Amino acid sequence: MLLFIFDFLKIRFVDIVDILLVASLIFILYRLLKGTIAANIFFGLLSIYFIWILVKALNMNLLSAILGQFLGVGVLLILIVFQQEVRKFLLLIGQRNFFMQLISIRTLQPWKWKFTSNTVSLNYNEIIRSCSHLSKNLTGAIIVLTKSTELRGFASTGVLLDAELSSKILESIFHKNSPLHDGAIIIVKNRIRAASCILPVSENNKLQDNLGLRHRAGLGITEVSDAIAIIVSEENGSISFAEHGQIQYNISLKVLRDLLDENFINY
Repeated sequence: MLLFIFDFLKIRFVDIVDILLVASLIFILYRLLKGTIAANIFFGLLSIYFIWILVKALNMNLLSAILGQFLGVGVLLILIVFQQEVRKFLLLIGQRNFFMQLISIRTLQPWKWKFTSNTVSLNYNEIIRSCSHLSKNLTGAIIVLTKSTELRGFASTGVLLDAELSSKILESIFHKNSPLHDGAIIIVKNRIRAASCILPVSENNKLQDNLGLRHRAGLGITEVSDAIAIIVSEENGSISFAEHGQIQYNISLKVLRDLLDENFINY
């Protein structure tokens, strides 16, 4: 009997490789879904799966059959709900350095993985200064501030810069004669990661009718991630602040600073 138990617990080298590959895949999915609405949907589907296992163990045949039919089309449902995330995942795999990163020492050492906290450091004095100048000059702008996710998929739609965060650079990018002024700027960890980025447009029907594409795009990125968007209107110079799918219109610079204080640590 004891020998049978040890045979059952026998672990092969292939099993260890299998566990590492699955752990890496879960971590990649976590990085892709973290800070997005899709993460909540994923955990919702996972909860239904565990409920189905419990119902099946209790021999509740009717409910088990209903949940079983729902999970039977799970693959198709995942492709429909997570179509943007699946696209990003395939693009990530298609990168030349993906597999090198996957087998790197850093990847194989989970204790060295960095998980970004909800509150990150940001030199937003430069952002407030640039918003003040852009507002006075009636220059339209969308400034996206990332938190837990770097929005690499959206950054890849624009021009990668990796420039120092400063008000002069921000103002020069959004200048009307600049070739990069059309689109959004994405800021990651005090660096201007990319400019002229294309953002998803919000389909919220409750928005004001006079809102243009700039405001809808700024709001749209906050609906699919935990990023923050600051929008400067080209028509009247008003400043808007979007977060978690909600937008505040025509705020003052003091209110903007207070809102940034709630989300970031200035330095």
